[in-house]
Amino acid sequence: MKKLGCAILVVLVGMAMFSSEGETQDRAQARSMVMSQYGVVAAESPLAAQAGAQILARGGHAVDAAVAANAVMGLVAPMSNGIGGDLFAIVYDAKTGKLYGLNSSGWAPKALTIEFLKGRAISEMPLRGIHSVTVPGAVDGWAKLLERFGRLKLVDDLAPAIHYAENGFPVTEWVSGIWAANEKLLRADANAAKTYLPDGRAVRLGEIFRNPDLAASYKLIAAQGRDAFYKGDLARRILATSERFGGTMAAADLAEFSSEWVEPISTTYRGWTVYEIPPNGQGIAALMMLDIAETFSLGEYGHNSTRALHALIEAKKLAYADMLRYVADQRFNKVPIASLLAKDYARDRAKLIDPAKANCSVSARKPPVPGSDTIYLSVVDRDGNMVSLIQSNYENFGAGIIADGTGFALQDRGALFTLDAAHPNALAGRKRPLHTIIPAFMEKDGVRIAFGIMGGWNQSQAHAQFVSNIVDHGMNIQAALEAARFTKESFGGCDLQMEDRIPTAVRRELEKMGHQIALRGNFSRVFGGGQAVMRDFAMKVNYGASDPRKDGAAVPEPAPNK
Repeated sequence: MKKLGCAILVVLVGMAMFSSEGETQDRAQARSMVMSQYGVVAAESPLAAQAGAQILARGGHAVDAAVAANAVMGLVAPMSNGIGGDLFAIVYDAKTGKLYGLNSSGWAPKALTIEFLKGRAISEMPLRGIHSVTVPGAVDGWAKLLERFGRLKLVDDLAPAIHYAENGFPVTEWVSGIWAANEKLLRADANAAKTYLPDGRAVRLGEIFRNPDLAASYKLIAAQGRDAFYKGDLARRILATSERFGGTMAAADLAEFSSEWVEPISTTYRGWTVYEIPPNGQGIAALMMLDIAETFSLGEYGHNSTRALHALIEAKKLAYADMLRYVADQRFNKVPIASLLAKDYARDRAKLIDPAKANCSVSARKPPVPGSDTIYLSVVDRDGNMVSLIQSNYENFGAGIIADGTGFALQDRGALFTLDAAHPNALAGRKRPLHTIIPAFMEKDGVRIAFGIMGGWNQSQAHAQFVSNIVDHGMNIQAALEAARFTKESFGGCDLQMEDRIPTAVRRELEKMGHQIALRGNFSRVFGGGQAVMRDFAMKVNYGASDPRKDGAAVPEPAPNK
């Protein structure tokens, strides 16, 4: 009888997330969720999602599909991600019911210190160039994920990406626009121009792009594993490039790097449990936002109403001020996670919110320059294993540097350090910087959702809005991704950006309260693009959703072909 009651509860939760027949005739969301009894892959390129779905059809684990999709993304959206960047992931193991977190963010070279930079008259962390380059973590992240969960060989997982790198693919809408905006940056580095300006200009919409150097790099990794990148030929090319530009990267910085398995941190929000990766990532800010928001009746206020938006915006300011003050590499500075996520602390912070007035002076330091070039993908396989994976170069094409013959940009993630020696996030050798990219996961009873939304400092506040859309307003995962959002990338002041789908009357009321709103279009890239997959374990049905703010799609695993 107890099992029956639990099953009924799960069905009721699922029903609450889907529209009734009458509502579907007049709904706000533009497309339906993808549903399947087999696996689903959601990525911001249909080719990447399809590659992952094909891997699932070959018997691959959700992790195999995630690696396959990520490798394709590194080819088709090279400005946003690639094996020159970092990776974070949350994996749900259906057999044990356990969540695993992976922090595969790279550290600064041992010799890259505050003293080194100040000795060269550099007073702020460089946003581009060799001194912004940290050790890329993505390939080691792939290795750790596949070693623990993978069912196929790495050569199988990388095969789709190698095929497209050698034979080409048509460049998509969002990607072509970003590519064109970065021509000047790419011209500044001979290798970058050779790789990404094949006809002396950015590749245009619908043109076929090939990257044989990246194909060769993928083949090396497929044959030799992670050592090809950290100890072998690719490592030698990275080191030679660093030396040519006067960088500090040494062989040991690459060879001794290892990503880390971590325990996801979490909070509860009106009966749901929401998980993020612990610091050095910003995900704790999403959890703090939710803790503060839980003290307000957002569901009663109405979706994107004046009261609901004001509460979330003010909660964002408080949570981000704490995040910027405390978050750093915990091997160097312990972050008071338990204290920051205490419900009593959230209630005290919530008391600082004036229900009638915007706070323009929340205590916060000057934040690092925001980067917004990131990809996120999520996978659920037929067994219910799930992956929430995010990967990034930080800025467009990272540091703007490509090692000879490698076909991928080196990240500029080091730009997020500070040169203030007293701050927890101060630059130091072998230290990881404060990180913007964050995968997420949420669950209640038998429903589990792997989700993420990209875009620099937008990410935590977008996560909180997504969770609120589902929990407070009963949206399904596609509607929750599509819903109009706000973002505030700065940490001080009352500046704010909103999509113009938020009602005019609401915006005017918020402006009277002191919010200074800059209006954006219907589905603006400024607000990040997201993906999500969901598993209803009672029904054994998988769902996928993809944000129209990107070029992507949720693609179901093909039926078995006997």
